[in-house]
Amino acid sequence: MIHYFSKGGGALSEQIRVVVADDQNISRAFFEMYVRADARYQLLAALRSAQEAVSYVETHDVDLVILDVMMRIGVDGLAAAEAIKKSHPQVRIILTTSAAETAWEVQARAIGVEGFWYKEYEVHSLIEMMDRVMADETVYPSDPPDVSLGKAKRSDLTERELEVLRELTSSLTNEEIAERLNVSVFTVKRHIQNMLQKTGYKNRLDLAINARLLGIVVNDPELAKTSSEAKDIRE
Repeated sequence: MIHYFSKGGGALSEQIRVVVADDQNISRAFFEMYVRADARYQLLAALRSAQEAVSYVETHDVDLVILDVMMRIGVDGLAAAEAIKKSHPQVRIILTTSAAETAWEVQARAIGVEGFWYKEYEVHSLIEMMDRVMADETVYPSDPPDVSLGKAKRSDLTERELEVLRELTSSLTNEEIAERLNVSVFTVKRHIQNMLQKTGYKNRLDLAINARLLGIVVNDPELAKTSSEAKDIRE
């Protein structure tokens, strides 16, 4: 049986077996480099999709999986993490992303993911994150990434404004956003106007495009699969 890190930093009798999955070549190479550089860890596989990670865990003894949330092809990291946790709850998982979208943290916690790491904004190194997760810690950022959006910071926007902005990046009309969020059209217009004033953007299109490009909010229907979809992945 694998011996995990003790909270006091005890020695290991075996290497921690790690799988990484990221469809971006540069990010995947970064993960490989970090894992290979530490003798306490053994890189079993560096994969290009979350689906491959699910399949790999089914046929190999794995201790830690590092998954990117967003994948261009196939299932996303959240759905893969849920599938892995249902079949192999002992496997530790760290989800990573280059976006500043914080809604995924809530979903990751609900799934039982042990760690969440922002590639571009995290103050802790990946190795520190891995060490803490393998020491039975649940490690999430204490504060969301405070990315600039025009003249404003992400923290300058309210949670409701972020909800409206998330829907706005999908090119929905005010009426459609109001229906999705169960608020009035007037409320949607007011939130959009407030965000334009805070950020300095001249129109809703500029606001939505820049929010999406910066990864401040991401509204992707392929993300956050349901439990039934996670079951389909395993099968």
